[in-house]
Amino acid sequence: MSRDNDRFDALEKSDQHNARGIDLADRGWLDEAVKEFKKAIDLDPDSAHAHDNLATVLAEKGDLLDALREYMTAIDLENLSPTAHYNLACFLATHGHELAVQSYRQSIAIEYDYPDAHLNLGLTLAEKGMLEEALEEYKTALELNPADGVARHEMATVLMDMGRYSEAIPHLREVSKIMPENVDVRIDLGISYTSQGFYQEAEKALQGALQLEPQDPMAHYHAAALKAAQGRKDPCLAHLERAVRADRERVRAWVQADRFFDVVRDDERFNALMTD
Repeated sequence: MSRDNDRFDALEKSDQHNARGIDLADRGWLDEAVKEFKKAIDLDPDSAHAHDNLATVLAEKGDLLDALREYMTAIDLENLSPTAHYNLACFLATHGHELAVQSYRQSIAIEYDYPDAHLNLGLTLAEKGMLEEALEEYKTALELNPADGVARHEMATVLMDMGRYSEAIPHLREVSKIMPENVDVRIDLGISYTSQGFYQEAEKALQGALQLEPQDPMAHYHAAALKAAQGRKDPCLAHLERAVRADRERVRAWVQADRFFDVVRDDERFNALMTD
């Protein structure tokens, strides 16, 4: 009986240290949080939550190898927790795509109806250029959570990367309703409309982006491309000048391979923007 009481006391104290560690981490006191989580683990080495919390704080501190060990320990202790597999996957997305894919899929195998896991698996696959596979994961994420603007935008960007602009447009229009202040969504909508020859709609989308971010170089760049597509040299060069002014090196690199600007390449003003 005495041993049972000692064990109960140790578990209770472990939970207290774990809770204190969470509070300290929320306050940004990471070193102190690490100490509390380690005390929790010393009292209860089988606490998956304490190992998982310690891993999260170590990752934030930049102690990546130690964080990986703690994530793996948490999964060893509680292998059927979809959250544990999800947390490891989020960590590995930065440091190892292949392992991240495996972990996201393990999380989904345990709990298929986990939209964030599908979304993040899609992001990782897209980064590897596996666009068809990424598209399927985004579709699943949206089936599980149709109101997820991030998943819908990511699916639209994959469709754009695949040259399927007409399919991307309805998704981007929907996202613009969900996230009306998102400049990137409006720019992507402008790009997609331009690619389909819907110049009036493209103009509205890009002007909306510039109203939100008047100096955004990408918004000005694609506004310039739109004007070029319409054969309107003067407004094209005006937008291009503002884009170059905001981000000279990137914009010049974009222009080199962009056939929209063939219409102004023989213009002295264009050459001045590219060389001065």
